[in-house]
Amino acid sequence: MVELFANSLFTGFAQSSLMGQAIVLVQILASVVMLAIGIGKWRQLSQVNTLTRRVSRDVMGGRDVLEYYLARHPSSHSAVEMIYAGTCERLLKLLTPDVRSLLVGRQEGVAAALTQHEMGLVKALCEHILDEEEIRIEKGMGLIATVVALAPMLGLLGTVWGVLDAFADMGAAGSATIATMAPAISSALVTTVVGLLVAIPGVCLHTNLNSKLRGIISDMEGFADDLMGRIAYEFQSNRRDI
Repeated sequence: MVELFANSLFTGFAQSSLMGQAIVLVQILASVVMLAIGIGKWRQLSQVNTLTRRVSRDVMGGRDVLEYYLARHPSSHSAVEMIYAGTCERLLKLLTPDVRSLLVGRQEGVAAALTQHEMGLVKALCEHILDEEEIRIEKGMGLIATVVALAPMLGLLGTVWGVLDAFADMGAAGSATIATMAPAISSALVTTVVGLLVAIPGVCLHTNLNSKLRGIISDMEGFADDLMGRIAYEFQSNRRDI
């Protein structure tokens, strides 16, 4: 049955007009691009998910919020490390040089504190980096959604175009029989079939990737909230804002 279906598609493609064949080739090319992006995106999200959970555990499991930053120097290869490293850099820059040098030197009992305004600056940068990283990991999803939406529409365009040509040919010939109409209509439907064959797995791919993406973004936002909460606890408990 699959072989019969494939033969019907191939025969219909061979009998299609140049417009129909061009649309089918565009749909196939778009499906290849979509599949390549989808595979790459799946690997990227899997890696980001693993790194997010590992870095979150290591950062929150340290004796203080700066321990991971000062001891391991985040490589910034992952989104959560970008958030953490940028936030820690802003935090250290807001401290006085003496206090900063003591913290970097891991001196015990250092009284470091930030005002409400300084905490606002740290939080603003943390949220800004978070937004940038969310946009970065979402890159490519729009192209997959575009292919999913346009593939059946291009197929419908090819079908309507093919039917239009078929009726024009029949009008010019002055006759309309099943024998003359069937091949033309069959070839016109090929673009719609190919469009659906591209769109249906594309919808499944986009849905699964989007679900994985939402989970990662939720973890990133949770990490940013926990990070700012710990910074507030460690650097605002020693001094009241005036």
